[in-house]
Amino acid sequence: MGIKPKRLGHLVLRVRNVNRSEEFYGGILGLEVKGRGGEDMVFFRSNSDVDHDLAVMAIGEEAPGPNSEGVGLYHFAYELGSFGELQDAYKTVVDNNVRIAGYGDHGDTKGLYIFDPDGNEIELYALVPGSEDLKLESMLKKGIGESSGVAG
Repeated sequence: MGIKPKRLGHLVLRVRNVNRSEEFYGGILGLEVKGRGGEDMVFFRSNSDVDHDLAVMAIGEEAPGPNSEGVGLYHFAYELGSFGELQDAYKTVVDNNVRIAGYGDHGDTKGLYIFDPDGNEIELYALVPGSEDLKLESMLKKGIGESSGVAG
């Protein structure tokens, strides 16, 4: 018969500093802190349908960061409810000097790729019907009156 998961339950990231990660995931990304596992672990949830969908676990400031040349996690994604929410997310990212990894144009799905404080890549995406031929980077920058690239 085999294994047949219902869905991904949660993801746990090793981070350097749990407080810095809590500021990022809770303060900037707006995830709710659901609980703690002592001093070195925080559990977050994006919605009330789950107990938690992300946890961060501190392993120390000297820990090496993600290696784009090695195996492991490339990125994980959070779906937003609308293009307006994606625009708001972009403004929050820019206002908080969050490093942008890139922009994804996947037909009518548009994704903003960012890095957390430890260099883990996160996609924030939304379904944007009728936008297949439009570039997300231009759509977002036009929305906040930017004319040049965002330093990344």
